[in-house]
Order: sequence, then C-alpha cells, then structure tokens
Amino acid sequence: MAGSSHQGDGMVTGINVTPLVDITLVLLIIMMVTSKIISTPALTMDLPRAAHTEEVQMILSVIVPMKGPTLVNGAALNDDALVAEAKRLKLTQPDLRAVVHAEGDVQHRRVIHVLDLLQQAGVAHVGFAALPMEPSTP
Repeated sequence: MAGSSHQGDGMVTGINVTPLVDITLVLLIIMMVTSKIISTPALTMDLPRAAHTEEVQMILSVIVPMKGPTLVNGAALNDDALVAEAKRLKLTQPDLRAVVHAEGDVQHRRVIHVLDLLQQAGVAHVGFAALPMEPSTP
C-alpha cells in the first residue's frame, strides 16, 4: 500500500494524510469562493422607518387592470397624464411612494411600462400590492 508503513505481520503503522489535507483545502477554497456569491444581495430593500410625527405621507396608488386604462388614485389617466400627476405630487412630497396594484392576469410588459413611467416622473420608491391566494377547494 503506497504511503503506509507495513511491518512484517501486515499491520499498518502509519497513515498518509496528505491526500486528505489536499481535499480539505480544495473544499475550503470552494466554500470561500461560493460564500461570497451567496451572501451578495441581488436586490436592495428599502424598508419603511417608524415615524414619530403626525405627518401623513402621500402614496400614489396605481391600478393596472386587465383591460382598460390605468387608474391613478382612482382616476383613469393615459401615460402622459400619469407622469404629469406623479411629477406634480413629487414636488409637494419629495419622497413620494407609489403602490402598484396589478390584476393577476395582467401582462408583465404593462406593469414594467408603468414602472418606467414612474421612473420618468422621479418616483424611486415603488411597492406592489397583492391579494392573498384563494384557497382551492378539493
């Protein structure tokens, strides 16, 4: 047996640990490289902060229905009017937040288009509203 010492009666008196150390070091390097990849966040979260004032923050409600125009704070607006309304509210409320309510079967590109319009208006804080899933009946 390579790397081990044998006495005449066949007993092993030494074990070569070099291959074990090599494998351990390779696994350590792999873990160090992949842990950096895993710990890097893909999306930064902007969590709300508790306020101690009586100030009420304005929230821009944008509803994207399956069919029909986009509703902004309950009013049907086209794309230019949506940007204008968001810019107007942004002047009075510098950290304006928008909440996008999209119906379940709305095409993804419509929601992305609304996000692009909000970005054009300078609204950086956007949240998404969702309804809980209905329990399925067996």
